[in-house]
Amino acid sequence: MTSIGIIGSQGRMGIALAAAIAGAGQQMRGIDQGGDITALARDADVLVDFSSPAALEATLDACIAAKTPIVVGTTGLEERHHYLIDNAAADIAVLQTGNTSLGVTLLAHLVREAAARLDADWDIEVVEMHHRMKVDAPSGTALLLGQAAADGRGIDLKAGSERGRDGLTGARGPGKIGFASLRGGTVAGDHDVIFAGDEEMITLSHRAENRMIFARGAVKAALWLVGQGPGRYTMPQVLGLPER
Repeated sequence: MTSIGIIGSQGRMGIALAAAIAGAGQQMRGIDQGGDITALARDADVLVDFSSPAALEATLDACIAAKTPIVVGTTGLEERHHYLIDNAAADIAVLQTGNTSLGVTLLAHLVREAAARLDADWDIEVVEMHHRMKVDAPSGTALLLGQAAADGRGIDLKAGSERGRDGLTGARGPGKIGFASLRGGTVAGDHDVIFAGDEEMITLSHRAENRMIFARGAVKAALWLVGQGPGRYTMPQVLGLPER
């Protein structure tokens, strides 16, 4: 039996993770704000973190000290956080992703393959919708899908994307990857990647009906990560998918 530690065990994702861990027949440990992250990292076989970017540095430090692998599902990460993750990956196994859903992982693979085969005459738009309480945009999943499209095209996403169109923005940039973010209600997460060509269009979609899909995927990733050597890992590796 594997002991999986949850950071933020009483939050919405924490409760879902606890149910998924129980469903997988594993042992759960958890802390919340003000809890002892050092003790959790020492006592658990692997940690799962969906808390906040502000807490990530302390969490990684505790995991490095205890030699405990960690799945980082927190979104809204900045360049500094990825630098911290890269440093931690020199000592422990770290799997960081914008989405732990197995379906989204496969969708990103399909997006990459489609983008690689459709030339720049096909415009790519990533459209996402989430519940009204979500604080970051575009979503981590939208960025993950946009990165998959950029990888397929062989372009830099940061330089090749368009966001926040408003007013007289001019014509769409050729070969750009566009992002649109919608917020409202209690939507767990809807994502569409649109390939719009001349007189035809392809849409690759994923609908999250319940956050349990993210919890089950995170548990699968955590169990896979136990026993892996130091390094930075991804969800496609969990599913055995090829990465470019």
